[in-house]
Amino acid sequence: MTRMRAAIIGTGDVARLHAEAIAARNDAEVVVAVDVDAARAATFAAKYGISFSSTSLPDLDVDVVHLCTPPAGHAVQAEEAFARGAHVVVEKPPALTLRDVDRMVAAADAAGRQLAVVFQQRTGTAAAHVKRLLDSGDLGRPLLARCDTFWFRDDAYFAAPWRGTWANEGGGTTLGHGIHQLDLLAYLLGEVDEVHGQAWRLARDIETEDVSTAVLRFESGVVATAMTSAVSPRQESSIRIDTNLATIELEHLYGHGHGNWRITPRPGTDAPANWAFPASETPSGHDAYIDAVYPALAADGPLPSVATAPARSMEIVAALYASSERGSAVSLREVRESAELRGPMSARVRDERSR
Repeated sequence: MTRMRAAIIGTGDVARLHAEAIAARNDAEVVVAVDVDAARAATFAAKYGISFSSTSLPDLDVDVVHLCTPPAGHAVQAEEAFARGAHVVVEKPPALTLRDVDRMVAAADAAGRQLAVVFQQRTGTAAAHVKRLLDSGDLGRPLLARCDTFWFRDDAYFAAPWRGTWANEGGGTTLGHGIHQLDLLAYLLGEVDEVHGQAWRLARDIETEDVSTAVLRFESGVVATAMTSAVSPRQESSIRIDTNLATIELEHLYGHGHGNWRITPRPGTDAPANWAFPASETPSGHDAYIDAVYPALAADGPLPSVATAPARSMEIVAALYASSERGSAVSLREVRESAELRGPMSARVRDERSR
C-alpha cells in the first residue's frame, strides 16, 4: 500500500488536530513540519514523530500540504503547493477574500489537484444521517431555521494586534466563529439566495463586529435567522430546522455526536424507525474530516460532500457584511458576480458600547 506523504505548514494549536488525525491512519504520514519559527517547528516534529522540520517547504515529494497558517498567507501557499503537484487541505477561513479563494480554486484546477477546506462541523455520522433524511424528503419540507453561535472571547483574546481588524483577520466573529454553523446549515439546507444582516460592536474595543444578526432566505424558500456572538458567557452552538413533519435540533459547542441531536415529530405523530440515528457513531471533527477526504485524494477522485463548495460559507458572510454596509438585503448571486464583493470585506458596524 502506498502511503500518502503530507506536509503541515504552521505548527500552532490547530496543527495538532491534523497531525493526530493523520497519525491515526495506516495509509498516510506527515514527513515535514514547517513554521517560520524553527524551534517551534522542531518541537512539533519531535512531539509527533515527524522526521523533518523547516522554516519553509523543502524540496520533498509530498502528496498533501496542510495549511494551518493564518488565512492571509493561504492563497500564496496553496498556489505553491499546487505548482508542486500536491493537494491542499486548508483551515477555515480559506483566505481573507473570496478573490483569493477563487485564485486557490483556479490553481487547483490548473494542476489537476484538490482544494479541501476544513469545515469539520459537516462531518460525523449524525450530520450525515440528518442530511440524508432532509435530502430524501423523509423529514418533510424544511420551512424555518435558526443558526446561533454564542461564544465568549474576552479582552485578552483581542489584545493581539492582528485580532479584531479587517486587514489581518478579514472579518469579525461572523467570519472567525459563526462561519462553522453557517456552513453546516447551508450543507444541510442547500444554497442561500439572499442575506439581510447587521454587524454590531457591543463590548469589545475592536474594528470588526463582536456580534452579528441576520435573516437568510434559501433558494428552497426556507427562512432562517442567524446570530453570532463573541460576548456570550454561557457558550453554545446550535441549529434548529423546522419542517412540516418534524423539528431537528443540534446543541453543542465545538463538536457534536449523536447525543447532541434531537428529532421531534410534529404533534400527534410518532417518529418513523428510519429517523433513529445509526447504532455506530462517529463524532464530528478533524479525524472524521481526514478520514473522509484522504481516500478521495489518494484515488485522485472527487472530494466528498464534507469538503466541497469551498467558497459557499464565506459568500454568506460577505453578503451579511455587505448588507450591514448598505442597510438592505444582498443576494448571493451578486456576491458571486461582483468583483468588489469578492475583494476585502468590510461592514458598517453599529457601535453600541457607549449606551
